[in-house]
Amino acid sequence: MNERYNAKEIEAKWQADWEAEGAFQPDPNSQAPKYYVLEMFPYPSGKIHMGHVRNYTMGDVVARYKRARGFNVLHPMGWDAFGLPAENAAMERGIHPGEWTYANIATMRRQLKSMGLSLDWEREIATCHPGYYVHQQRMFLDFLETDLAYRKESWVNWDPVDNTVLANEQVIEGRGWRSGAVVEKRLLSQWFFRITEYADELLQALGEMTRWPDKVRLMQSNWIGRSTGARVKFELLGGGGGIEAAKLLEVYTTRPDTLYGASFCALSPNHPLSAELARENTAIAEFAEHCNNLGTGEEVIEKAEKIGIDTGLRARHPFIADCELPVYVANFVLMDYGTGAIFGCPAHDQRDLEFARKYELPVIPVVCPPDKDADSFEIDDEAYTDDGVLINSDFLDGLDVESAIGKVIKRLEESGQGEAKINYRLRDWGISRQRYWGCPIPVVHCDACGVIPVPRDELPVRLPDDVAFDAPGNPLDTQLDWRDVPCPSCGEAARRDTDTMDTFVDSSWYFARFCSPRSDDPVTAQDADQWLPVDQYIGGVEHAVLHLLYSRFYLRAMKRCGYVGIKEPFAGLFTQGMVCHETYQDAAGNWLYPEEIKPDGADGWLRIEDNAPVTVGRSVSMSKSKRNVIDPEEIIESYGADTARLFMLSDSPPERDLEWSDTGIKGAWRYLGTLWRMVTELSGAGAVSSGDGAQSPEPQESENINAALQAIHQTIEGVTGDLEKFHFNRAVARIRQLTNELGEVERASSDGAKIYREGLEIVLRLLAPMTPHICAELWCCLEKESSIFDLAWPEAEAKYLAQDSVTLPVQVNGKKRATIELPSGHDKAAAESAAMANEAVQRAIAGKAVRKVIVVPGKIVNVVV
Repeated sequence: MNERYNAKEIEAKWQADWEAEGAFQPDPNSQAPKYYVLEMFPYPSGKIHMGHVRNYTMGDVVARYKRARGFNVLHPMGWDAFGLPAENAAMERGIHPGEWTYANIATMRRQLKSMGLSLDWEREIATCHPGYYVHQQRMFLDFLETDLAYRKESWVNWDPVDNTVLANEQVIEGRGWRSGAVVEKRLLSQWFFRITEYADELLQALGEMTRWPDKVRLMQSNWIGRSTGARVKFELLGGGGGIEAAKLLEVYTTRPDTLYGASFCALSPNHPLSAELARENTAIAEFAEHCNNLGTGEEVIEKAEKIGIDTGLRARHPFIADCELPVYVANFVLMDYGTGAIFGCPAHDQRDLEFARKYELPVIPVVCPPDKDADSFEIDDEAYTDDGVLINSDFLDGLDVESAIGKVIKRLEESGQGEAKINYRLRDWGISRQRYWGCPIPVVHCDACGVIPVPRDELPVRLPDDVAFDAPGNPLDTQLDWRDVPCPSCGEAARRDTDTMDTFVDSSWYFARFCSPRSDDPVTAQDADQWLPVDQYIGGVEHAVLHLLYSRFYLRAMKRCGYVGIKEPFAGLFTQGMVCHETYQDAAGNWLYPEEIKPDGADGWLRIEDNAPVTVGRSVSMSKSKRNVIDPEEIIESYGADTARLFMLSDSPPERDLEWSDTGIKGAWRYLGTLWRMVTELSGAGAVSSGDGAQSPEPQESENINAALQAIHQTIEGVTGDLEKFHFNRAVARIRQLTNELGEVERASSDGAKIYREGLEIVLRLLAPMTPHICAELWCCLEKESSIFDLAWPEAEAKYLAQDSVTLPVQVNGKKRATIELPSGHDKAAAESAAMANEAVQRAIAGKAVRKVIVVPGKIVNVVV
């Protein structure tokens, strides 16, 4: 053994051993229960970052822990490898996107292996490989046959920089999620997956997903957006422009109780009626074009000024005789919600109120707050949206909102002017993307035959290798040798579909492919039955809607097509926090890397190259744009993978953001150095081994030894519970505390030496999932015959878990003044007596009158004076 801890040498040794023996491949013949742990696979951008280190360390701890608990563990890795960054790199560097992608995969594979992750690399997949996307194309044809895939002309979100369509979920505050460009609206023929067919099922199933974070389930519920309301029919009057008299305008509303407060109707700029009017009215056409060139996100629309244009049409109120409402085309009405048309009730909707104030439309309150007088209640600058009593509403007056909704729907249905209706915010998933580096859509367009699927025996439709990126738009449109093909049906000239699939399709089923990575089917029934669903999925909360909702739909689609027998892909979900670092800027506002600055000798910082002052900003998520990044390779090179892993686990609760600190990483390094010294000192020292199990020797009566035994077994119990609950930081704290307590064990006697050795063995076994290399090496140092990873997880002995006494803090007026030791099971009187007898407590009281003593047995005593 080396006298000093040489992380680089030790980690390389054990990584080579594990790879040579295929240590992390699941046993296909095992009768043990299965456990499938999966971290969200990475995009091969070129280098891993600290977020990867944190994410994959957590998953690896779970995988190693579950193996020790007797599970047959599947823990694979792959690459989410299609997408625009590769095309951008091709344009910038003059290389093929595949060359850039596979080079990055090689680099990141090496970096991930340097972390000592217990991954089954034999199952590695890349979504850009034809061996993967051939199955995606087959499933697309399956979806087409079962009416889960279809094509239609629709208004889409268009990213003018990336020159591609974006799903609603990819529009963030009106901007493209990758480019940041303001998104426009365009009318295009697109391919869709019919996710709305499962809207209610996707929503209802959330209630059964108890191992998912509440916040993620809420985000998905809000995105699906189920609402109960009414579809109301307004008769349109006059207006010219070719609009027929008595034509009906259908409006969906969740608040039909407010119909008596209606003062206008409004259409989306992309409503069919708007388009019909625009053909004869250039002002409406120009207004619609203006709206489509602005941001499309709901957040952007919410913040924008509410504007519209009067169409000249009027809508007859369904209940009020001789009441005609002006009909506008308005920028805040969304075509993809409800019917794309609304009635405006300004008193009880803020957007309607802003619009009404601008165009001087009536504001009629029809719901009065419980604490207001109906005769004097008015609306000022804020709409009233809470419950109350109906006013100014004829047959609804005096009813509460819920009762009024029911009564007005009944009246609408009786008169044939409307009906009850359930609506969803969720829209079908548009999967067409106008780019090269993606999975080709396997259909051919023939003027005579229409859309014809590519014959299955001709799959995969491979991407052409010889492409150019020297012009805007989709390179496949100009790749004539690839694009132009004979029709599979009639043999006449036809064209391949030049759109490729949204990359979220690639990641919506990869978890299933890992079960059968080399099969001729997307997944075999046997493998799906054995491994699915994923028992524990780990990744960022930023994928709560996009990836996770799509995956839930996709597995249901695979079930319909006969590939799997289950509906939910992920039984358990854990979302980890970001890794953060403070930011640095020079006087000109330029971002600086941490390695570019130095302390100024006081409390500030200077730029190294010229001693210019540096401004320190708040800590935010590490990003290349702000240069507040730490290179994982440099940390692993300097301190070792085990140190990096330990710091990532120990410094913050895993669901929260982690604040990077040099002090923290150095502290983890020092602890491992201390552990190395404590164990290596035992090597050859003649200490008696306690064996590979956790069974404690029977020691002679000794307070010191009994305390150590209690500490050992209470730590086993605590760490086991912590790992089950993902409380990694607590588990690390317990292990480090045990290490400290073992340092106090008197080792002069044989019993003391045995307990000390046993305690260190338990430390290594508990720590092994977190810092596997050093624990494997130190286990060998203790001359153990079996691998530390072949051992079952240690079990705590019940007799050492019971505590004879407890320590209680004593507060005086809420401030801690002392601690007292009491027998377990003490009563309130004993706690009060001991607290009042304590000298520190008496000094704090200092002769003041005691008003009361609050005792929580086993927890705390609070003296109020």
